[in-house]
Amino acid sequence: MPSRYTVELIDVEEKDGLMERFSDRFLYEERADIYGCCIKLLTDKREVKMRWEDNFYKMSSSIRSHGRLVVLDVEGEANRVLYDPLSKTAFLFNIDYYGWIKSLALSVAGDILEDEHGIYSVHGACIDVGGLGVCLMGASGSGKTTHAYGLLRRPEVRVVADDWIFVRIFEDQVLAYGSERNFYVRADIAQVWPAFRRFMELAEVDERGRAVINLRWVVGRGRIIPFTTLKVLLILERSGCSSKVVEELSVSEALRKLRGSGFYNPHLLVRDERKNSLRMQFFERILRLGVKPLLVNTSHPVEVVHERIVGALRSMRRSFV
Repeated sequence: MPSRYTVELIDVEEKDGLMERFSDRFLYEERADIYGCCIKLLTDKREVKMRWEDNFYKMSSSIRSHGRLVVLDVEGEANRVLYDPLSKTAFLFNIDYYGWIKSLALSVAGDILEDEHGIYSVHGACIDVGGLGVCLMGASGSGKTTHAYGLLRRPEVRVVADDWIFVRIFEDQVLAYGSERNFYVRADIAQVWPAFRRFMELAEVDERGRAVINLRWVVGRGRIIPFTTLKVLLILERSGCSSKVVEELSVSEALRKLRGSGFYNPHLLVRDERKNSLRMQFFERILRLGVKPLLVNTSHPVEVVHERIVGALRSMRRSFV
């Protein structure tokens, strides 16, 4: 994994200058439909353009963009991100990891939706377990992907998203929506769960050991769904000092973890006091509406953690019936 990038906020005049400076390098222009937002990719990198097309739903070329990503290699620059919040334009310099590129595209859309529509980004996998919407959140390396795909082996489980959801509140219901057509997955997931070995053998794995894959090959079309009613928030942490695998958190405990972790989302572009206040209000509201937070200690063996998660979700399903 490359070193973490930095984000620098710029103003619209700086954005205009950069657009003019690099305009002759925009060989590819692709529009993605990210939960109703038209996010435009501008790049001269063919491999980025191809993964973008595989990853996202295509937006009509007649739709004007709401936000933009400029992805370029620039000599003498560090790997960093410049972002103009007014025009919703992000410049990604020397970012060659597609996982960051697609997450920043989702983050630009999230910035638009957060301010204009009261719809919030959650960085995590989202599944539906027999009608029970479950989101798995946690820091990088906490096991989100491992346990989300482990649960997907079960026939009653359907998937909304494996990395990022947009959440909105309708009256007293919390609805979680996906926005990616195909998922960017670690190839080594097949080593943990052999059920995924065949489709990973068919995938085109990049130099980071990941591939954009059509999960319908494995689980079937009917198990990829556009949204679910969110009922459970699994917060995954590696905590070697605790013998507990799964425990319920109070609302205040969950909010402390979310605030202290930056909402488990390293790709948020704007982190000022106003934005953080909006995000805290959002998470507090969904928890008060009945989304149950559970802390999962993933320092235990994968099979043990998986079975405890399954047991907890079975119990939660009964309580929500």
